[in-house]
This record gives sequence, C-alpha cells and structure tokens, in this order.
Amino acid sequence: MDISQLLIQLVSGAAGGNAAGKLMPKSSLGTIGNSIAGIIGGGLGGQLLGMLGVGGAEGAGLDLSSILSSVAGGGVGGGVIMAIVGIVKGLLKK
Repeated sequence: MDISQLLIQLVSGAAGGNAAGKLMPKSSLGTIGNSIAGIIGGGLGGQLLGMLGVGGAEGAGLDLSSILSSVAGGGVGGGVIMAIVGIVKGLLKK
C-alpha cells in the first residue's frame, strides 16, 4: 500500500461519510463527526479491500484502476462506518 493510496482512501472516506450524513439526516453526526467517522471507515474499508485483493496488485502505484478502487473502498467504508455510528448513537439516545 502506497501512502498516496491511503490518502485517497481517507479523503474519499470523509466524502463518503458526509454523503451518508446527507442521505440519512437522523443518523448524521454533523459535518465534523461525519468526516471523522468517514476517515476511519475509509482507511478500514480500503485496507479490507486490499486484503481481499480487490485493490489490484500490491505496489500497483497510481494507475487508474488502483485510484478508482481506493476511492470506492474509501467512500463506501466511510459511509458504512458513519451510518453504523449514527444508528448506534440514535439507539443510545432512546
């Protein structure tokens, strides 16, 4: 894993977390909370896809397929973690 791929995953995770917050306003953690949850989820999602071999060959660099898989893994991972944290936070309020 390259540091540039990790940065792409973290940024797309933050974007995915904020997108999920806009789609699910009742579970939203606010912009900062969505971003933090998204960054964590983006890193975890990208690492998980890399372990599964979906992210392309190891050391693939910055070709188009590795960038797109980093964006997809980070964005989806960020959205999923934000949604989980938002739902748990909503359940704890009740």
